[in-house]
Amino acid sequence: MSPGGPRLSGKVALVTGAARGIGRATAVAFAREGADLMLVDIAADLPGVPYPLGSESQLAHTAELCRETGAAVRTARVDVRDLAAVETAVKETTARFGRLDVLVNNAGIAAPSGRAAHEIEEHEWQLMLDVDLSGAWRTIRAAGALMTARGAGSIINIASTAGLVGYRHFAGYVAAKHGLIGLTKAVALDYAPRRVRVNAICPGSVRDDPRVEGRMLAEIARALDVPVAEHEQTFVQAQPMNALVEPDDVATAALWLASDESRQVTGTVLTVDGGFSAR
Repeated sequence: MSPGGPRLSGKVALVTGAARGIGRATAVAFAREGADLMLVDIAADLPGVPYPLGSESQLAHTAELCRETGAAVRTARVDVRDLAAVETAVKETTARFGRLDVLVNNAGIAAPSGRAAHEIEEHEWQLMLDVDLSGAWRTIRAAGALMTARGAGSIINIASTAGLVGYRHFAGYVAAKHGLIGLTKAVALDYAPRRVRVNAICPGSVRDDPRVEGRMLAEIARALDVPVAEHEQTFVQAQPMNALVEPDDVATAALWLASDESRQVTGTVLTVDGGFSAR
């Protein structure tokens, strides 16, 4: 909490991909700063994704951690590929809390990856774009009308350094995250006259903190055939600051973008990568 009081007091935030990892870290950070929350996650495995996704019990645990701070919390199982389900979650948010101030588009997948572009199957390509890019558009579509009608709101898209640079054997992921940054800038201009801000955060290699049950970095390592037992040290070697990004580092950036402290910030890409993309 800031010296002047909770930075998100009176605000309501919807966070996608909230079961674990960056989503959980962001939800807890928001709750500590006074926000009430709608937490959504697919809370199930997804055919075509070669690793377990967040579970219903993990989503419930995130909610409990937020409630321990005094926040009011609702949860919903939502597949961001399903527009009707996304719209229902937004309607439930406003029905329960009476408003929606902040949207954090965090839901995403890192695989199927690990192959050259011509080796990617069409259904794998479509899956990556449908979750990582179109999923964000669906939540923006559902929430944007509400926010612009009120003349206030903050939309935060969790992109990646893969939205800034290329990575070998990750064509689908790189394309989706580059697209997400383009979507961010375009929607920022659409919504600026109505005082709704839209920004993106580009995390670098985020440590798989057991506290938030993260596993994204390990799955990227597997796709690259990097031994999982050595994967963190392997990624550290590529970091100018000689350390991995922590989930809380990303959550803190999201907190600033959600707060009124960043009221003149829109269409911006905030990079949290320890200098990786500066090279």
